[in-house]
Amino acid sequence: MLTTPQGASQVPVLRWRDGTSHALDDWVCDEVPVALEFNGISHAVMLATPCDLEDFALGFGLSEGIFENAGELYGCEVEVGGAGITLHMDVSARSFAGLKQRRRTLAGRTGCGVCGTESLAEVLRPVPVVSSSTQVQAEAIVRAMRSMKDRQILNALTGSTHAAAWCDLHGDIHLLREDVGRHNALDKLIGALARARWDVDKGFIAVTSRASIEMVQKAAMAKTGLLVAVSAPTQLAVSTAQQAGMGLVGLVRQDGFVVYAQPGRILMPAPAADPSRRQMKERRPERAYKHQEITERFSP
Repeated sequence: MLTTPQGASQVPVLRWRDGTSHALDDWVCDEVPVALEFNGISHAVMLATPCDLEDFALGFGLSEGIFENAGELYGCEVEVGGAGITLHMDVSARSFAGLKQRRRTLAGRTGCGVCGTESLAEVLRPVPVVSSSTQVQAEAIVRAMRSMKDRQILNALTGSTHAAAWCDLHGDIHLLREDVGRHNALDKLIGALARARWDVDKGFIAVTSRASIEMVQKAAMAKTGLLVAVSAPTQLAVSTAQQAGMGLVGLVRQDGFVVYAQPGRILMPAPAADPSRRQMKERRPERAYKHQEITERFSP
């Protein structure tokens, strides 16, 4: 008898294929309201996949700057109710006092990790300068992203979750967390990293999403030296990564990627002494050609 995987449910569907319809059961990802409560005070409600919730609680606290370290979370009780799940966290007096000063009520959405913030200063909060000395071989980045698909159990079943993974300097994945929200997956990974006490100088974070500003902010708060994304970043994410001294890589494919910030963190093979015109063209990002094509097409 097969057991239901955590974070997924079966629903009846009607599938149309090759001109014929079929009624069957299919797997979908669970998405529930998860309330984060600190010392009895509700701080945020996120829509998340209900698995690895202790990692989520710790990672959210660290990435939001509520905790300075994992030791400030004394305990976490998971309460399942009819309307959702509440994470009751017992936290240090220091972190609770800081939380009250910057308190916000955040209605979490799967699309954006900063929706609901009360001020521009909160959205564009300064990030620490990353002291990590991480440098990664180019091949390790491609290898890590290539192997992520096989580790995404929920996504393989439902086709609707993001993943965040901790990869060593060879591109081997040691930790991976999934969630319907990309920022939630990253928070879960950050929490798992803190629990496992991984040395951030010995690897990098890879995500199966775009690298928007909140992803860069959270990675910087985790003190990692490199964030790798399957999609492109935003301009604000690039400038934030530069300010943090954190490497930012996007558009990772089988044959390469694009470095958007701190290229010194990527160790690449030396280019040929006299590259051909074709080689130089291949090194130019594909999106640059698309941008030029669109510009020319719509120019007056």
